[in-house]
Amino acid sequence: MLASPSHIPVMLREVLEKLSPNGGVFIDGTFGAGGYTKAILDNDKNNIVIAIDRDDIAIKKAKAMQKEYKERLIIIRGCFGDMHGLVGDKYLNKIDGIVLDIGVSSMQIDDKGRGFSFQKDGPLDMRMDKSQTLSAYNIVNEYSEEEIADILYKYGEERRSRRIARKIIEARKKSSITTTGELAHLIEKALPASKKDKIHPATRSFQAIRIFVNDELGELKRALVGAEKLLNTGGRLVVVTFHSLEERIVKRFFREKAGLTPRGSRHSIEANIPILSDSQKQPNVSFKLLDKKAIKATDEEIEANPRARSARLRWGVKNMV
Repeated sequence: MLASPSHIPVMLREVLEKLSPNGGVFIDGTFGAGGYTKAILDNDKNNIVIAIDRDDIAIKKAKAMQKEYKERLIIIRGCFGDMHGLVGDKYLNKIDGIVLDIGVSSMQIDDKGRGFSFQKDGPLDMRMDKSQTLSAYNIVNEYSEEEIADILYKYGEERRSRRIARKIIEARKKSSITTTGELAHLIEKALPASKKDKIHPATRSFQAIRIFVNDELGELKRALVGAEKLLNTGGRLVVVTFHSLEERIVKRFFREKAGLTPRGSRHSIEANIPILSDSQKQPNVSFKLLDKKAIKATDEEIEANPRARSARLRWGVKNMV
């Protein structure tokens, strides 16, 4: 029996090829359901994986996997953006490879109780870390019309953000918006379906709120900087992204660190959290890029796992700096 598409690690073959996990210490910064971690551990009996995740369900899965791999699997609960601090100086410049699968996992989307998807009615939550205070409910029911519109525009690239925000404000005057179904219905009313639409009207708005709630872009930027510090010379960083904002950040990071481009515009969303410190006038040429363009999933994989359609893989090899 074939595995369910929701449990197939996206671009697994390509990730293993670029990561080249043959006897070393690796970090899976976004453990999720553990697909990459398991593949790395199975690839070489001498491999060690440090698995990081902030989701309690993911940590439980990691602990179950640890029974098989024992001391070869090290589990750390936390945000992948904090990997440098979480892993500590013990592994500074000693990591052979790092893999990051950015965004929400299929495991989280499939659980309607987490409130990530508008396709399954559930509580308006969207927190990857259930212990944090801020949730989607707070944004939708407590933020101002201008704040909501700005979030939808900046993080979802939703051009009709003000219309949606206005509809949300009108609705919550009558009663709180508590479920994903309610919010999706409001957005559909604000944006009547068109034959030109290729995605559900609520897609960009849900993406935007989720990214904001979990500070996903900030996490990604901090993780890239942390990875640069942790990797040894010749170590490999492999990043899989699923939408344009993430892809832009990763592309810019690798190009800057390979000395291929100056710093980005101060007006871009990426500039909100600088990748380079203000004191750095020229970036170190700390990565070598063997593939200048993003790698896409094969047609065969996309057919088996539709989530792979938007996946983009970028990677680099750490230079001596």
